[in-house]
Amino acid sequence: MVPTAAALRFVGAPTWAALSGKPVADDVWTDVHEVPHVRLGQQADLVVVAPATADLLAKAAHGQADDLLTSTLLTARCPVVLAPAMHTEMWEHPATRANVVTLRERGTVVLEPAEGRLTGADTGKGRLPDPEEIYLAAVDVLARGGATQDLSGLQVVVSAGGTREPLDPVRYLGNRSSGRQGFALARTAAARGAAVTLVAANSSLADPAGVTVVRVETTAELHEQVRAAALAADAVVMAAAPADFRPAETATAKIKKRTDGTAAPVELVQNPDILAGLVAERRPGQVVVGFAAETGDTAGDPLHHARAKLARKGCDLLVLNDVSGGAVFGADDNEAVLLRADGETVPVPRATKAVLAHRIWDEVSALRGTR
Repeated sequence: MVPTAAALRFVGAPTWAALSGKPVADDVWTDVHEVPHVRLGQQADLVVVAPATADLLAKAAHGQADDLLTSTLLTARCPVVLAPAMHTEMWEHPATRANVVTLRERGTVVLEPAEGRLTGADTGKGRLPDPEEIYLAAVDVLARGGATQDLSGLQVVVSAGGTREPLDPVRYLGNRSSGRQGFALARTAAARGAAVTLVAANSSLADPAGVTVVRVETTAELHEQVRAAALAADAVVMAAAPADFRPAETATAKIKKRTDGTAAPVELVQNPDILAGLVAERRPGQVVVGFAAETGDTAGDPLHHARAKLARKGCDLLVLNDVSGGAVFGADDNEAVLLRADGETVPVPRATKAVLAHRIWDEVSALRGTR
C-alpha cells in the first residue's frame, strides 16, 4: 500500500497498515537500500490507484515522479487501473479530459467516476466508484492479462434485466432474468474504453463503475429508453428479457379471488418487438446484438429456435442461452452459442458472465472492423 502525503492527512499510516494487513510505504527515503521507488513498480502484478485525483491523473499522464506513488506508476510494467474521484467541474475540465485520453491511449484503465453525492452538498459525476466495482474491474484486468481499450471512443448501449407488466397495484407478469449478464456486458465494455449506457429493468445490482444507468420497469419503458440511447450508439446489445405480452388493461385495485373458485381471465396484448425495431432503425455502421433464451420442444432444439429468431430479427449477432430447467438465471457463470449473421456458430464454454461478455465484445469489435 502506497498512500500519498495528502492521503495520510485523512488516515494515518498505522491505520492503513492495520486495515489492510499489509506494510505501508509512504516515502522514498525509508529502506533506501531496497530502492522502493523502483522495486514496488517492478514487482507489482497490478497497480490500482483509488481514489485517483485530478492531480494524480495529470502527473501520471505527464510522467512526473515526485513521490513514491508516482514513481511506482512510472516504473510499473504491469496493468494499471485508476479510479478517479473529484468534483464534476474538475473531471469535465479539458485538461483532465486530455489527460484521461492520454492515459487510455497508453493502455491504462481509467474508470469513469460514479454519479452521486460529492464533498459537501454537491452532487454530480466525480464520485469514487463503488469499492466492489473497482475490485471487479481489477479482477477483470488480471484475468485478461492486461488492458484492451479496443472500444475506446465508441458509444454502446446495453439492456439488462427482466421487464414487469402490471396486472394490478400488487401483481405483475415478469420473468426470472436477474440482469447479471447485461451488467457484466456494461462493466466489461467500460473497462475496454467505451462510453456505456445501461438500460436496466428491475435489477437490484449496483451500478457498474463509469456506466450511465437508466432504470425502467415495463417493456414500453425499456423500448423508449433503448431506442433513444441507440440513436447515437455504435453498438447496441439487447441482453434484457422484455415481456412478449402485457395485460390489455391494468386493474386499478387488487384483483380479488372469486368465491366460486374460478380464475379471473386476463386478456393479453403483444408488446413491441424491440430488437426487430432496433435492426430496422439502425444507423450505418451500427452493430446490433440480440439474445435468445430458448428451450427445446417438439418443433426443435434451442439452436433450431435461435437460428429462426436470427433470421426473423436480422441482427448482426445472436447470443443463444439454453435455459432448460431454469439454467443461467441468477447464476454467476454462463455458457452460450454465438450465432453470426452468416450462419457460423461459436460455442462459448461455461465460464463467468464476464468472460462471455468479453467474447461478445470481441465479436462486436471484429464486426466494427469490417464496416
